[in-house]
Amino acid sequence: MTGKLTESLDSDRISANLKTTRIGKKLFVYKSTSSTNDVALRCANKAVNDGLVVFAENQTAGRGRGKNKWQSSAGKSLLCSILLVGYKLAQQTISLLAAVAAAEAVGEEAKIKFPNDIILNNKKAAGILIESRQNGDSTSFVIGVGINCHQQAEDFPEDIRDTATSIDLNSPRQCDRNIVARRLLRSMDSWLKRVAKNPDALADAWQQRSSQFGHSVTVIYNGRKFSGVCMGIDTEKGLILRMERGGIRIFEPAQSSILSVS
Repeated sequence: MTGKLTESLDSDRISANLKTTRIGKKLFVYKSTSSTNDVALRCANKAVNDGLVVFAENQTAGRGRGKNKWQSSAGKSLLCSILLVGYKLAQQTISLLAAVAAAEAVGEEAKIKFPNDIILNNKKAAGILIESRQNGDSTSFVIGVGINCHQQAEDFPEDIRDTATSIDLNSPRQCDRNIVARRLLRSMDSWLKRVAKNPDALADAWQQRSSQFGHSVTVIYNGRKFSGVCMGIDTEKGLILRMERGGIRIFEPAQSSILSVS
């Protein structure tokens, strides 16, 4: 599926029907910036900026988990960062919540690869980077989200071409990034409200989207390999595995990555 790209990110279109949400009450849209996370982090010391969302058509220094870089051609991805100030949620909960919200924004077929890669047809379509800043007794979180929207196979670097995909590559028509953005913000806002009252609802939603649930999984945790069957998720602690050698162990999202699933 090819064709001329005609849509650009527009704050008015993104914010349509978001009048009552906490997330997205203030939007910045940049033609280009080093990193949307960097912009959001600079605003993290003021409570009035809670719910701020920073979008960019292009990032010159986008980053992923660890030392990874987030690479994207200008205008082909949804690149944004969501600022949370004053939420009393564990970072693990925010990580899982962000993954569910991003999967809902990508579409019905999207799956979650723990901790927060979004998968379409066994390839990565989106990723999430969560960073935090301590402000006295409170913590502010920035949720960076990158969703591949308009990329064709040749747009990806050769080293990730076999493992990366986009929404358009899995659809008969081009998506509208403004609509994807709106779905993301509405889902984030909804889950932040729901999880405060019912954490089990988040665990259930994650399980339905998980590409690991019920499968044998090998996890890299702090540089070591652990294998077991995925039994689900603890919304405050992480991935639950029934270990090959017996017992149950929970792996925190920030220190974990999936090596293989069978």
